Amino acid sequence: MRDFFREKSERFLAYLDENLGYSPRTLYTYRINLREMLSHVEIVREEEGYLLDLMPYRMHLQNRHKRTVYKKISIVKSFVSYLHDQGIKIRVRNDDMVKVPKTLPKPVPKAYIEEALALCDHEERVLLLLAYGAGLRISEIANLKLESIQNGWVRIKGKGDKIRQLPLLRVLKNALRDHMRANGVRRYIFEKSGKKLSENQIRYRIQKLFRKIGIKVTPHQLRHAFATDLLDEGARITDVSALLGHSSLETTQIYTQLSSQAKMRNYQKAHPLCRESDGTTNSD
Repeated sequence: MRDFFREKSERFLAYLDENLGYSPRTLYTYRINLREMLSHVEIVREEEGYLLDLMPYRMHLQNRHKRTVYKKISIVKSFVSYLHDQGIKIRVRNDDMVKVPKTLPKPVPKAYIEEALALCDHEERVLLLLAYGAGLRISEIANLKLESIQNGWVRIKGKGDKIRQLPLLRVLKNALRDHMRANGVRRYIFEKSGKKLSENQIRYRIQKLFRKIGIKVTPHQLRHAFATDLLDEGARITDVSALLGHSSLETTQIYTQLSSQAKMRNYQKAHPLCRESDGTTNSD
């Protein structure tokens, strides 16, 4: 059975290379981690598929840094997701993620977003406007259907199947019209050969767009930029929280920290009393 999974792991790596454009360095990291996992995981053949018990692997990793364990388990989850897409029935046990310290997200500066928008084709423009203009999660973008856009509103099914309504911005409405005319959208907004694009395919398209201007950007950074830019312009945190689909205001509070940090930097740069006699900023 291990040989079966080793062969599937090589096909997974080939898929990442050919379809998602992963770098040689990233592919090497994935290969090393998958080999390590398959050397320690318990594999059980079940009536309708397989069971992967990660407990022996978790024990092997018990002295590693939490972030390292988190990344390794994430790679396993990506591999299992690929297997599901290939029609392989597989259950995973003891794959719960470790908790790592939260860090502040890094929103994308508006200047870079505007530069990227100038280089977009129809599909890329809609992707960017949904992530930055509407603050959608990548999973929400992947699952967005044509029928979800009606009467000036976008109906989103978020985490926990919670439904929220977002206003359809005119710029997004126009971009969607052009996209549908150019690509013949049927059911999902983003399709290829009659099937919806996966989250990985959408992530790759957004990263590819920003590589044109020489920077690395993830879809979630665009969601961060959506929130922080709204707060910087005076939007109420309760409204931003509702637009993001957060179940608690505490989750949205992190963006107010980002907004406050940006304001402090601008204040220190602009106010005369924050400058030393040689013209440098005093941040003490």
